[in-house]
Amino acid sequence: MIDVATTWQQLCAALAGGDYDAAFGILEAAMREAKKPERARLALYLGHLHALYGDAALAELGAALREARTLDPARRDDPLYLALAAELDARTRGGEAAPPPQGVREGPDPVARFHALCALALSGKPQEALDVHVGSAELPQHLRWRLRSWEADAHESLGQSAEAVGLYAEAAHLASGMNRAVMLQEQAALHLQLGQPDAAKAALDQARPLYAARPSPDEAEEQGLNLATWHYLRAQALLNLGQPSGAHDMIREAARLEAQHGDPSYGVALVRGQVLTHLGQTEQALDAFAEALRLAGEGDRPYANHELGVALLDLDRPVEAREKLEAALSDPGYPYLPEVLADMAECDYRLGRLPEAQQEAEQALSQGAVIPASLVLGSVALDYFQLDDALDHYERVIREAAPGSRDWLTASQMAADVMAQQGFPNPAAAYAYAQQALSHTPESDDWHVTLQEHLRRAGEMLAQQGAQGGRTLN
Repeated sequence: MIDVATTWQQLCAALAGGDYDAAFGILEAAMREAKKPERARLALYLGHLHALYGDAALAELGAALREARTLDPARRDDPLYLALAAELDARTRGGEAAPPPQGVREGPDPVARFHALCALALSGKPQEALDVHVGSAELPQHLRWRLRSWEADAHESLGQSAEAVGLYAEAAHLASGMNRAVMLQEQAALHLQLGQPDAAKAALDQARPLYAARPSPDEAEEQGLNLATWHYLRAQALLNLGQPSGAHDMIREAARLEAQHGDPSYGVALVRGQVLTHLGQTEQALDAFAEALRLAGEGDRPYANHELGVALLDLDRPVEAREKLEAALSDPGYPYLPEVLADMAECDYRLGRLPEAQQEAEQALSQGAVIPASLVLGSVALDYFQLDDALDHYERVIREAAPGSRDWLTASQMAADVMAQQGFPNPAAAYAYAQQALSHTPESDDWHVTLQEHLRRAGEMLAQQGAQGGRTLN
C-alpha cells in the first residue's frame, strides 16, 4: 500500500539534495504499486518535477497532466493540477495564456500557489505574481530558493532592481551548488545594470568556487554554459573597473565555452567588441560588433547597430556609421536614442554638414545626452570661430564627465586650447585645464607639446598678475 504523503516527503528530500534521478525513481516505484486515485495524485507530483525543468520539459509536463486526469477525472479541480496547467499554458502561449483561478492563488496548498505565481510571471503579469502570497517556510526546501528567484525576476520586470538584487542574494543563500552560483550571477548582472561593478565582481568571486572541477557527463553541458555566463559577466565587471586586458581574457573564455557547449551569443560578441574598443583594436571590434548584429534578436538589434556605428565613427567612416546609427534611431523603444542623435551629429560634423550637426546635437542635448552633444557643439562653435560658446560647451563636459575619461580629457585639452586662442583672459583656469589634461596625456601624443606651451604661457601671465598685485600704488 502506497502512502502518497510519505512518497511526497521522500521526493522532496531527494530534490533538496539535488538528486533528480532518485526523485524520478521514487515516483516510478510508487506509481507501479499505487492504485488509480493515488496514481493520479502521484502523476501531479511527476508534473511538478517536470515543471522544475522549465521549457525543456513541456511535453513531459503535458503528459503528466493528461495521465492525472485520465486516471481520476476529479483531479481537474485539484489546485495543483490547475496551477500546473496554468504554468504549462503560460510557457506555451505567454501573455495570451489564461491566468490561474483566484481560488488557486489564495488556496491552502502552498505548492499550488507557487506554480500559480510562476504562471503569472511567465504570462507577463509580474505584479499579479507578487500579489500571490507564498511564505518561504511553507514550501519544501527545493522550492524556497526558486520562489525568491521568481520574485526577483518579477521585481526586475517592474524596474525594481534594488529589490531584485536583495531577493537574488536571498535565493543564493537558500540554494546550493551550481544553483547558488547561478543566483549569484543573476545578482551580479543586476549590479552591473546599476553601475556597481565592484559589487558584481564580489558576487562573481563567490560563485566561481561553486562549480564542480569534474562535472558528471549529464551536468557538463549545463555547467559549461553557466560558466560561459560567469566569464561574460566577469568581463563586463573588469571592463567597468578599467581593466580591459583582464576583460579580454574573460570574454575569450566565454566565447570558447559557448562554442564548446552551445551556440555563439549576441551578448558575448557585443562585449567582445566593447573590450576590443577599449584596447584600441577598432578593426577587430568592428568584426565583433558585426557578429553581434548577425546574432541579435529583434530587441537587441538597435544596441548592436549603435555600437557598430560608433566603431565605424572611430575608424573615421562617417557615411557607413550614419547608416547604422539611423537603423538604431528607427527603433523608438531603444533607451539611448539621445546618444544616437549625438553620434549622428558627429557623423554630420565630419561630413562638413555643420547646420545639420548643430541641430542634431542641440536636440540630443535637450534630451539628456549632455557629454557627446556638447563635444559636437563645441566643435561646431570652433569652426564658426565662436570661442566663448565653444568654451561653454567644453566646460560643461568637464563638469559632467568622469575625471580621467576620454571625453573629460578631450574637453580639458580643448578648453585650454580655446583659452589660448582667446589670449588667456582667465590664466588661472587655462593653467588648471592644461595641467589636468597634461597629467592624462602621454608624451607621445601631439597634444603633450601643445599643452606644455599653454601651461608655460598661462603660468607666465599668472606670475605677471602676481607681480602687479604686489606693487604699491602711488
